[in-house]
Amino acid sequence: MGLMNSGSTVMPVRIAPHGFEGLLGVPPAVQGLVIFAHGSGSGCLSPRNNQVAAGLRGCGLATLLLDLLTPEEEATRANVFDIALLASRLVEATEWAQTQPELRNLRIGYFGASTGASAALVAAAELGNDIGAVVSRGGRPDLAARDALAHVTVPTLLIVGGDDAPVIALNQATFDHLRCEKDIVIVPGAGQLFEEPGTIEQVTRRACDWFLRSLAPRPRARAPASPFADRKEAGRQLAEALMHLKAEKPIVLALPRGGVPVAFEVAKALKAPLDVVLVRKVGAPGQPELGLGAVVDGANPLLVLNEDVVALLRPSQRYIDAESERQLVEVERRRQVYRHGRAPLLVEGRTAIVVDDGIATGGTMKAVLSALRQSNPKRLVLAVPVAPADSLEELSRLADETVCLNTPEPFYAVGAHYRDFTQTSDAEVVDLLARPTI
Repeated sequence: MGLMNSGSTVMPVRIAPHGFEGLLGVPPAVQGLVIFAHGSGSGCLSPRNNQVAAGLRGCGLATLLLDLLTPEEEATRANVFDIALLASRLVEATEWAQTQPELRNLRIGYFGASTGASAALVAAAELGNDIGAVVSRGGRPDLAARDALAHVTVPTLLIVGGDDAPVIALNQATFDHLRCEKDIVIVPGAGQLFEEPGTIEQVTRRACDWFLRSLAPRPRARAPASPFADRKEAGRQLAEALMHLKAEKPIVLALPRGGVPVAFEVAKALKAPLDVVLVRKVGAPGQPELGLGAVVDGANPLLVLNEDVVALLRPSQRYIDAESERQLVEVERRRQVYRHGRAPLLVEGRTAIVVDDGIATGGTMKAVLSALRQSNPKRLVLAVPVAPADSLEELSRLADETVCLNTPEPFYAVGAHYRDFTQTSDAEVVDLLARPTI
C-alpha cells in the first residue's frame, strides 16, 4: 500500500467469510494487536484513524484497520447503526487474527470510533479474556446495550473532545454503567472529529499508553536446570531474554547493591547505558527486614507504603517519618559514592529496564516502579532472574512488560537460587558503574 512506519509495512487483507477488507501493519518487536472498529461515515482509509494507527505502530503495536461492512451493506444506512452486526464482524476479525501466524500470540485490544465504540464494547463483552483493552475516540458507547456494558471486564478508556458537549454527556453516562477498570479523558478544544491541531496527537498518546499497559506480554518465566552460579551468570541469562528490546535503545536501571552486577551484564549485552535507582526499604519497628514500604530518590523523594503491612503493625506516623528520613540519609550517601556528581540518566521518553537480583515480597520494587512511572518513560520493563509468582503478578500491573527467568514454588528466599550470593560491596558497584557498556 506504500504506507510505512517505524519499519512496518501496511498491507491489505481480506477477512473471510464475508470478505470485508482491512489494512494490517506489524512493526518490529511487536507487543500487541489493536483492531480498529470504524463508525458511521468512516472507514479503514480514514486519515485520522490511520494517523492514530501509525502512532500505535511506532509504540510497538500491530494495527488492523477494518471496514466492518461490505460496500453493498454500507449502502443501507441502517446497517451503519446495527451495533449487533458490527460487533459480530469485529468478533469475526478477532477470530481471523487469532489464526494468523504473526498475530496469534499477541494480546488484542479494540479502538472504536463513533458507532464502532459500541461495537467494540459489545464484542469485548462477548469475548471476555480474549480481549485486553478498549479505547473509544469520540465514540457513541451509549448505543451498546446495558447488559453488554455490565459484562465488559477489560480496561476501557473513553476519549472525548472538550467542545463536543452532547457526546461528553453520553460518554459520561456510559462510564457510570461500566464496572471494569476505566477512565474518561476530555481533550480540550477538540470537536467530535478531532480535526483541531494537536488533538489527534493527544488521542494517540493516550491510546498508546493505555494499550501498552494492558496488552504487554504476560510475565515470561522459565526454570533454569540449577541455581545460578552467581549474579554475573544470572545477568547473562537475563540479557538473553531481553534481547528483543535492544532495537529500542533502552536504558538499564539497577537496584543497588545486588542488582548492579546483574544489570551490568544486561546493559553490556544490549549496549545500553547503566545507572542505579537509589531506593531504601523502610523497615518495621523491631523487624528491619519486614518492609513497611520504601523511599525512592528524586527531585521529590517518593515514599510508597505497603498498606497491608502498615495496617497490620500500625506504626506511628512519627516512626514512619523518622525511619524514612534515616533511609534518605543513606540514599544521599550512596548518591555521593556511586555517582560522583554525575547526573542520573533521563527516563522520560525512553524504554527503561529495571533490574534486581531477585524479588521477595516486592515492596521495594513497587516503590521504584511507581516512582519511575512519574518520569514518563516510553516503556517500563521489569526484569529479574527469580521471584515468587504472586509478587511478580502484582508488580506486573505497574510495568509495561515483565521478564523473569524463574518463579519457583514454593519460594523461600532469593539467595536460595544462587550458589554464590555473596553481598555486593559499594566498591563493586562503583567499579561496574564506571565500566563502559555501550
